[in-house]
Amino acid sequence: QVQLEESGGGLVQAGGSLRLSCAASGRTDSSFAMGWFRQAPGKEREFLLGIGWSGLRTSSADSVKGRFTISRDNAKKTVYLQMNSLKPEDTAVYFCVLASSVVRLRAPDYWGQGTQVTVSS
Repeated sequence: QVQLEESGGGLVQAGGSLRLSCAASGRTDSSFAMGWFRQAPGKEREFLLGIGWSGLRTSSADSVKGRFTISRDNAKKTVYLQMNSLKPEDTAVYFCVLASSVVRLRAPDYWGQGTQVTVSS
């Protein structure tokens, strides 16, 4: 079993920045991909960004391009989501995910509990 623990959410003013972290523990494969989804109130869950063990990145959401970046520390089994120029519409619960490969991140094997990000106008 794999556990994912997110941290770094909170309340920030529009235009500000936050960095989310997600640490994986448990029975992880020797190499795995990690990524981030979010779900805003009344909306469907949205895939944002993903990154493979080698650093290969994938993204889906045009709404965060140029503002959000993903990185990882393999030694720490941790993935980060740097969020800049935050907007009120970025308010959502952000979920960390883990899958065996980047191509499988949109249907991941494991989900974190989620961390709330609230952006005030």
